[in-house]
Amino acid sequence: MQLRGPRKYNGHIDNKPLTIPKDIDLQLETKTISEVDTLALHYFPEFQWLVDFTVAATIVYLITEIYYSLFEPSGEMNISVVWCLLVLAFVIKVLFSLTAHYFKVEEGGERSLCITFAFFFFVKAMAILIVTENYLEFGLETGFANFSESAVQFLENQGLESQGPISKLTFKLILALLCSLIGAFLTFPGLRLAQMHLDALTLTTAKVTQTLLHINFLAPLIMVLLWVRPITKDYIMNPTLGKESVPLMTENTYDTLRLWAILLLCALRLAMMRHHLQAYLHLAQKGVSQMKKEAGRISTVDLQKMVARVFYYLCVIALQYMAPLVMLLHTTLLLKTLGGHTWGVYPEEELPCDMSSDPAAAAAAATVQPQLPRAPAGPVSVAQLSMALGGLRNVFSPLLFRGLLSFLTWWIAACLFSTSLFGLFYHQYLMAA
Repeated sequence: MQLRGPRKYNGHIDNKPLTIPKDIDLQLETKTISEVDTLALHYFPEFQWLVDFTVAATIVYLITEIYYSLFEPSGEMNISVVWCLLVLAFVIKVLFSLTAHYFKVEEGGERSLCITFAFFFFVKAMAILIVTENYLEFGLETGFANFSESAVQFLENQGLESQGPISKLTFKLILALLCSLIGAFLTFPGLRLAQMHLDALTLTTAKVTQTLLHINFLAPLIMVLLWVRPITKDYIMNPTLGKESVPLMTENTYDTLRLWAILLLCALRLAMMRHHLQAYLHLAQKGVSQMKKEAGRISTVDLQKMVARVFYYLCVIALQYMAPLVMLLHTTLLLKTLGGHTWGVYPEEELPCDMSSDPAAAAAAATVQPQLPRAPAGPVSVAQLSMALGGLRNVFSPLLFRGLLSFLTWWIAACLFSTSLFGLFYHQYLMAA
């Protein structure tokens, strides 16, 4: 639509914008988005950086995994860990900027909603952290105990006396604050995902696509249940057949299958991204259809803004869809690498058990560290520095990383499903009412 020039009445210029009836017969046309069209979108550089850097980091991780599987180096630092940590840092930065944007909005309840969900997730995290390992088997308690014992042993070897680097209460409090922050960042991505899920189901008629959309929405719940011992692990590892329970797999096999299940669900979410973004763009047509039901007139400028606003925030919606997916993917990759898991399913007698991948061996090594000689008053030798770094490697053992990263992966999925479920209830029932 184009605006006409200013109209004259009795020599006076009328600067009022052109208006049209709201019930006008207007049908929007679809157009394929080109690369030039995306340059004007909000947060397009951040989205491009996130996609490019994630792809590069994933390729580096794959190459590193192939290298380690072929040559089995020992004592080398896995460079893919650094890349995964950089990806997570960039994702947190993007989510922080998006959440800060909502805090700048004076009107509306976005700020209050973020604060409310942050407090809700803080209380939820404190409740989850007191659940025993019989129900949620993260391995946090075992990992923290190993970390404390190894740290005390390391400090004693250095000639220092300590009761431990941090108390268990302080550790869990810091972890709960981190969980609260993650939950606040994932509030609006979850709410937006619920709306796009409902719109995508409306636009799709194929039964297979609708089934995949439902599985995609329930994917975080499936990830959450993979760590609930009475529901999944006990039934899968030791199913009751008749009067006896027959073990089907080892714990290492179950851990490997859990990693593969998360990766497959992440791949499904990536494959369903196009359907969700198309459902978001359909909001422009929904807005026009809703306008036709109203009485009165609307200026052409406001109508153009209503339609264009949907497109200009496409990259924001894409970031809200991609960022949790990237977080889940790379925490899972870190869990495999730092937690000492494997990608292959081996018989128990053939399971690789080198020091870097076996948490139990690492825990045993941490308790039998050799007594380091006292450093003389002078320059520190290379041998002493190497021994100190080796001691630190035993302090931060795979047992600690396995518990910590298992909990963080589970928590990201739990936050995403909680906010998506609330968004589904809000858009399905509250908005309809």
